[in-house]
Amino acid sequence: MRDYKQLNGLALAYIGDAVYEVYIRDYLIEQGQTRPNQLHHMATHYVSAKAQAALIQKMLDEEIMTEEEYDFYRRGRNSKSHTSAKNADVTTYRIATGFESLIGYLHLTKQQDRLDTLVAWCIKKVGEEDEGKETKKTVASKHGKK
Repeated sequence: MRDYKQLNGLALAYIGDAVYEVYIRDYLIEQGQTRPNQLHHMATHYVSAKAQAALIQKMLDEEIMTEEEYDFYRRGRNSKSHTSAKNADVTTYRIATGFESLIGYLHLTKQQDRLDTLVAWCIKKVGEEDEGKETKKTVASKHGKK
């Protein structure tokens, strides 16, 4: 068995990206979403570099990561990638890579309960943010604003 703690941040992010994407797809299907275009659009609220960077910032603000988890986030964030995101600046992309690295680390080290907990937390945070945006739209439309 491989010592996954020795993997570089980009390898961890590679698997973390896929694992997180499957969690989000499962969640959206469980919510009754079935139209592919709508599924893709909704998934980007969770899996885009911008969304992942915002989530990791909230994790840091709320201090929910363990020291070890923070180390794996940092390893991914500090990795030198030769690619960049299509729709994000370099800093956002690197922070998102750190997020994916953390997810990959938890997955590969079989920390399933912790992975489930963090992904559920992320889904909840995105939902809260979406509710806030909807509330602002509703208030704005009642006052004749767009």
